[in-house]
Amino acid sequence: MGMMEMVLKHPEELPALLKLQLASMQATRFLPPEPHWAFCYKMLQNVSRSFAIVIHQLGPELRNAICVFYLVLRGLDTVEDDMAIPIDTKVPILKAFHEHIYDTSWHFICGEKDYKDLMTGFHHVSTAFLSLAKGYQEVISEMTQRMGNGMAKFIEVEVETIADYDEYCHYVAGIVGLGLTRLFYAAGLEDFALDVLSNSMGLFLQVFKEEDRSEDALRCLNDMITNALKHGPECLQYMSALRDPAIFRFCAIPQVMAIGTLALCYNNIHVFRGVVKIRRGLTAKIMEGTKTMSDVYAAFDDFSGILAAKALLTQRYVDEIRTACKARFLNKTKRKTFSIESKTGHEICLVLAILLLALIMILIVWR
Repeated sequence: MGMMEMVLKHPEELPALLKLQLASMQATRFLPPEPHWAFCYKMLQNVSRSFAIVIHQLGPELRNAICVFYLVLRGLDTVEDDMAIPIDTKVPILKAFHEHIYDTSWHFICGEKDYKDLMTGFHHVSTAFLSLAKGYQEVISEMTQRMGNGMAKFIEVEVETIADYDEYCHYVAGIVGLGLTRLFYAAGLEDFALDVLSNSMGLFLQVFKEEDRSEDALRCLNDMITNALKHGPECLQYMSALRDPAIFRFCAIPQVMAIGTLALCYNNIHVFRGVVKIRRGLTAKIMEGTKTMSDVYAAFDDFSGILAAKALLTQRYVDEIRTACKARFLNKTKRKTFSIESKTGHEICLVLAILLLALIMILIVWR
């Protein structure tokens, strides 16, 4: 869907889309003076623009730690994904990656495009890592070691059962949740959450992709989404315990995006024929409108309702999520609603007027 078509079908998302665009411009212009930090934040924008926006609402110390954590794991993931690396070379690198981050002279060129740039300049990431407080370094090193060992295990062992799949997802996604929780704790901003809740926060974000085999592929896709939904109630429990508003938004926005993506992908054959993701206007609306736990309950309830309408097989986990939302969400009269379907919006003249106003706002910001 083109930008103009999207705006015409969903004009109510335009104000949030403009705010997102301004935030993206501000994030792009934010580059610290130190070469290593400038490289890290530039790479963060290149490999994940949406994450680069969300991370900027955190305080400087925690923001730097999470930026490095993210890039270290991206580097690890780049090694795992590069099929040109022989297994007898790849496995030792994965297992020792947590040691390499302490060595600013270490480098291993692999990957493509932005990921190759990341690995080429990885000494900047190591320099940034070594400038962090020791508590942050210990968390990042431990999580990198655990993830690297898990990746190495499943390079040598096939994923054949649901238990294997769950274990692999723990290594590549659940550990991210564990690491973030411990970084929040190291910053003195949050309590130490139960590992099972932190693990679910990471697992709920796990992205999947399968080859196209029509009905079999679609059935597999639906099973994977259903498997992900079981972590929904624990994600809600984790987020409801967060105290710091910036950390809450940092955690909540990706989780709302995750359940929205699950709702969009469920029973959707287009997942196997191209890129399927939430439209940018809805992304902007989620980013702008996710501020409190009530907003999260409302969003989870909306997207769970979409899932419930798509399949009865997901009903058990969907009901658990919606029960948790309805039990705690009190301000129902002012709730925001989310839709992943396209529908005709307001008058075109209204949309054009808002676009003109947007252009004026952007010109003012750049001046």
